[in-house]
Amino acid sequence: MGRPYVFITRELPDDVVAPLCDKYHVNMWPHEDIAVPRDVLLEEASKAEALITMLSDRIDEELLKQSPKLRVVANVAVGYDNIDVEAAKTYGVIVCNTPDVLTETTADLTFALLLATARRLIEAAEFVKGGKWKSWSPLLLAGTDVHHKTIGIVGMGKIGQAVAHRAKGFHMRVLYYNRSRNIEAEKTLDATYCSFDELLRRSDFVVCLAPLTNETYQLFNRAAFAKMKSSAIFINAGRGAIVDEEALYDALIHRRIAGAGLDVFAQEPIRSDHPLLQLPNVVALPHIGSATKETRYAMMHVCCRNVMAVLEGKEPYTPVR
Repeated sequence: MGRPYVFITRELPDDVVAPLCDKYHVNMWPHEDIAVPRDVLLEEASKAEALITMLSDRIDEELLKQSPKLRVVANVAVGYDNIDVEAAKTYGVIVCNTPDVLTETTADLTFALLLATARRLIEAAEFVKGGKWKSWSPLLLAGTDVHHKTIGIVGMGKIGQAVAHRAKGFHMRVLYYNRSRNIEAEKTLDATYCSFDELLRRSDFVVCLAPLTNETYQLFNRAAFAKMKSSAIFINAGRGAIVDEEALYDALIHRRIAGAGLDVFAQEPIRSDHPLLQLPNVVALPHIGSATKETRYAMMHVCCRNVMAVLEGKEPYTPVR
């Protein structure tokens, strides 16, 4: 029998995959910034015992059905809405993700996005680089304060709690909405649980960190944005499909809300001509919530460890239950 075949859907650093290469037949899609085509993914998966995948790779019943050797899918992300977990269970495939290792990093980015949007940092940097800075003036690129404001966090998981911890350093009042109450967050962070509608009405900054589910799909719709303060800023570092982007665009151009900071979009990569990208009060990032070298390396290593554990007949380290 030959060595188990492992397919990786992006080019990863040699030092990361070296432990896999020592034991298995490893093949990588030879591009770091181009998604593996669907037909190539299906062909490779049909031969593989293990896949290491990205959020952009759809692991559905079609793929699972024609991959009889497949034993484990390790997703380089904490989210796994690209994977049909129930179908994977049906076909006996273990799904793994990368929780915990990206919590603090993603919280850093989320709060940085909040600050950049509130203080108009991207506009200001482009203003200077464009040679438009002629003189100091009292309201030149004036943004809004963050300190002592109210932040409303939708999705009080580990990342939500880490964002709340940062908000407390800015003396912010913390509201949150979650599927269930988080007593730990209430005790340690003085966070206040409230309904979704109340959070929208009271918050100066509404931060979405919820996972994408049937319940959260387009949770932020026209009705939701209509309930927010006209001075409010919306931040999304959760999943793009949680937002009705047409409704968000409408709320921004009609000044029903003041601005938006977005790290995720319904379709990624987002088109450069997308209407949201034309607005000066939108800060848009290319889904870089966990993008530090330290964290991305940690995520890749967790995936490799999960693959090795399953292929050696052991329990994976971070299975999706």
